[in-house]
Formats: sequence, structure tokens, C-alpha cells
Amino acid sequence: MSDADLDVVIRAPRVISGDGEAPRSIGIRDGRIVAVAPVDAKLSASREVEFNAGDVVLPGIVDTHVHICEPGNADWEGFSTATKAAAAGGITTLVDMPIDSVPATVTVDGLEAKRASARDQCHVDVGFWGGAIPGNLPDMRPLRETGVLGFKCFLVDPGVPDFPPLDAREMDEVLAVTRDLNAPLLVHAESADVAAGMSPVNSRKYGDYLESRPKEMENLAVAQVIEAARRTGGRAHVVHLSSSDAVAMIASARREGVRVTAETCPHYLTLTAEEIPDGATAFKCSPPIREASNRDSLWGGLEQGVIDFIVSDHSPCTVAMKELASGNFGAAWGGISSVQLSLSIIWTGARRRRYSLATVAAWMSEGPARLAGLRRKGKIAPGFDADFCVLAPDESFVVDPARLYHRNPLTPYAGRRLMGVVRETWLRGEPIDLRFARGQLLDSGATAAAHPIP
Repeated sequence: MSDADLDVVIRAPRVISGDGEAPRSIGIRDGRIVAVAPVDAKLSASREVEFNAGDVVLPGIVDTHVHICEPGNADWEGFSTATKAAAAGGITTLVDMPIDSVPATVTVDGLEAKRASARDQCHVDVGFWGGAIPGNLPDMRPLRETGVLGFKCFLVDPGVPDFPPLDAREMDEVLAVTRDLNAPLLVHAESADVAAGMSPVNSRKYGDYLESRPKEMENLAVAQVIEAARRTGGRAHVVHLSSSDAVAMIASARREGVRVTAETCPHYLTLTAEEIPDGATAFKCSPPIREASNRDSLWGGLEQGVIDFIVSDHSPCTVAMKELASGNFGAAWGGISSVQLSLSIIWTGARRRRYSLATVAAWMSEGPARLAGLRRKGKIAPGFDADFCVLAPDESFVVDPARLYHRNPLTPYAGRRLMGVVRETWLRGEPIDLRFARGQLLDSGATAAAHPIP
């Protein structure tokens, strides 16, 4: 190839591509990968970049579960801060959840309000999920045609008035629509029936909060999701799975041909109920962080391929909403902010369990991209966007909330030592410079279909 053929050639002794980790050269033109070749291949370009053996070039991390609360609640989190945090953590693509902004993304007008807020603010590429709530069936096809990557619903009241949950009949109706739209339905799987039998929590004891959201609450809802997917033939995806009991149910359903997938999150794979002090509301999320034995079984679900991938569920709020002073788990907002840390959190646990970086890339890049139908994201291969995370896997750092880019400096990982320092994050063939917002807004028409969803 001549210099005119390529804009950039990257040469690195450690690249995670389709055949695992190996020395590779990567040829880039117009922001896309056009060649992945041996490290000494005769590729020429106007610019060459070399990395040393201490750094590994990974596909850019794809996080399909992020709550960006703008417009309406930008003091919780905004597009600029969330995408800066993402870029600092090696993430090149986010997909925004339809809840926690005003308006919610349950109509085309709501989607357009999201896009208007995001425009010219994003440091990484951003796509959008639409919401499925009672009464908005007529809005779903227009939302899909306008560009949402799929739909999200709740089976339990999320505590947000403009995003009520679906009942069993409504979930069947929605799955039938998403089936016809070739879109996944993402389900927050906690049972409203079990929740109705629980007493309100007004306590500083984490154990009281955990008892109020038992595994049964999640297990019953997952069973309901599986049966709805079986009846309708729709594609159902269980978000933020925390109950390891559900792994066997999902595995059985998939063997029977039911189209159901699942994700889990760094906090469920790292944190444990036993270590959470009373009053430590930074750890509150729903479903809750469970016991160490449950955590270990979730890692097993990943290894078996039943849990498909890992995403952050970055769910931010203001400091006041976390009730740090009172430590009341009942009053505190439920959600964990970790988008900047998620890769390092997972690599810290994965290396301890002897999983490779190639496996982590499959869990955190390829898997999420497949769910969202992002055909040019998640792999280092010809035809894909030249999105990379350059990671120093053998270096560590201590989490300092003051050095995080997300809007509010809240994290249960404060003071924790993590492995894996992100050196650089590349978006479409260029390192991200946080002084400039050059992320693009993604839509289903431009991205769908190359990653088939099971």
C-alpha cells in the first residue's frame, strides 16, 4: 500500500483482534480499520504510531447501559461529563437509557430532545434506547424508524412518575412489537408482586435493604421474561442481572430456543454484601449487591456464556440524593456511578481469576455491540471503526473520586486499588482529546444488522 492508501498505521506487540492477543499492525483510512496484519507488514501511511510491550491495544469498550440524565436532570449527569468519563476509561461508545431525563425517551419528541441536548457535547459516540411504558405502543415504530437501537422497560415501579412499569399482558404486547421491529427489549427484571409484599425500608443497615429485594424478586421476574419471550418469539434481554439463581433458568430457556440474553455489571462481580458498612449508601443499587457466593457464581455464568456481557449501569445522582449524612438506605437514590472505572474494575477481578484480556474484550466490547446492533463497533477487524483502548494492564492506581470526570464525585470504589491504567482512547482513528467533543450520535439505520442478535 502507498502513503495515499492509509492515514495511520498502528504497530503494537500486543493487539486484541479476532485471533486473541498477538503482535499486529493496524491500517486505518477515513476512521475505519482497513487492514489487520502481522506487526512487520509492509503498510505505509502518512503517520505511524508504535506502542511498547507494556501496553495492549483493545477494541474500544462499548457500554450499552448508561443513564445520562440530560435534559432535565443535568445536575445528576450530562452528556459532556458522562462522555469525558467514558473516554478516560477506554470506552468509545455509550448507549443512553430512556429514563431519568425530562422528557423520558418514550416518544419521538423525547428522542429529539435527547439528541438536541447531546449535540456537540459528546466525546465518544452515543446511541439511544427508547422506552416502553403503558400506552406508548403507537410510539414504538416511529421511535425505531427515527433511530433508537431498541427498547427498555421495567416490571417494577422505578420510582419515576413518567416511566411506569409494564404488567404481564403489556410485556407480551411490547415483545410482539419489538419482534416485528427487529429490536431487543431490555427488561429491568424485578417482580412487582414480590415488591408489593415487602415492607418499606427505613434503616442504615445494608442487610435490611438487601432483605427488601431478595433473589426471589429477581428470579420470578426473569422467569416471567423468559415465558413472555417464549410466547411471542421476541428478543428479550435481562439488564443488570444480580441473582446467580437466574443463570440456570436462562441457560435452560436458550437450549429450548427462547431468545433471551443477559448482562451483568462490575458492582455485582466485585462488591459483596458482607463488606458494605451500615450507612454506606454509595453502595445502594437495584437489584442490590448480594453475597460473595452469589458474586462468584455470576463469574461462572460469564464463563459458561450464559451471561453475555458486562456493562456499567452508570446510574448517577447528586450528592444530596445519596443521603450520605443520614445513611438511610430507604431514602437514598439507588444507583452506582462507575463508567470511568468499569474496565479497570473488571480487569482487576478477571486477571485474579486467570481470564485473558481477549476474554474481557469479548465481554465488554463485542457482546454489548452485538446487543445494540452496532455493526462497526466492538472488534479490531477490517470494516470496523478504528476505536481503541490502549491499556497498561500491569499498572495499578488508587481510585480518587476527585479525579473522576462524571458530574458528581460519588463512587463506592473510593480508595480501592485497581489494575489496568488507560493510556489513550482512540475514536475513529484519532486519540480522543477531551478539549474537543467529536463523538457522533448513532442511530439504528446507520448501525443495525451486522452483529446478529441470538
